[in-house]
Amino acid sequence: MSDYRELARWIKESKHTIVLTGAGMSTESGLRDFRSSEGWWQNYNPKELASIQNMKSNYPLFHQFYSMRIEELRKHEPHKGHAILAHWEQKGLIHGIATQTVDGYHQKAGSRRVFELHGRLDEIRCVRCGRHMTVDMFLGHQVCSHCSGHLRPGVVLFGERLPQDTWQLTMKEIMGAELVIVIGTSLTVYPVADLPTMSSGKTVYINMENLQTTIPFHMVFEGSAGHILEAIDQYL
Repeated sequence: MSDYRELARWIKESKHTIVLTGAGMSTESGLRDFRSSEGWWQNYNPKELASIQNMKSNYPLFHQFYSMRIEELRKHEPHKGHAILAHWEQKGLIHGIATQTVDGYHQKAGSRRVFELHGRLDEIRCVRCGRHMTVDMFLGHQVCSHCSGHLRPGVVLFGERLPQDTWQLTMKEIMGAELVIVIGTSLTVYPVADLPTMSSGKTVYINMENLQTTIPFHMVFEGSAGHILEAIDQYL
């Protein structure tokens, strides 16, 4: 309890707090982890399925994989952890969320200042001309209404760069933060894994499993993000 109280004090005292979230936030909503999808997807390397090369060479398989992910997205909702972070932002306690998630749940819960480092599953665009299309068009196997090109989700695929404007803004926010709270990410995907090391402020790690890392976090919490954020919220 003393650690919850101490972190609550840090949040109150920090003039600029940034949160970094990963797949752990999504799995608590019931979404399956990208790397542990059930069924016959286990026979494929996720890096191959979700690659720019697979989209070009085997679009039917690419389309089937991402249709499954979008349908899964529609079955679930943000959890209480998402809602607490949105509430903290409204109260001025946190000042932005950088996320590796692609579900849009932070915004759905009410967060406004979200830096989507890996894009969004439900933002569909044409591979050829870049125009935005609807999710239903993608799920319905339709092509672009302007140029007849294939459609794709707006996520960052393996072999693609992160959106540079978002990346630069995130680095600026992290480097200027007095407190960085990392939630639900194993910090194994680069360059995002480097972000906590860019902060000169206090850093906190919250995850279902304790991270074995050389990153010297000032405080570590092991357990459900929703439960831990709820416990901290009681002291705020």
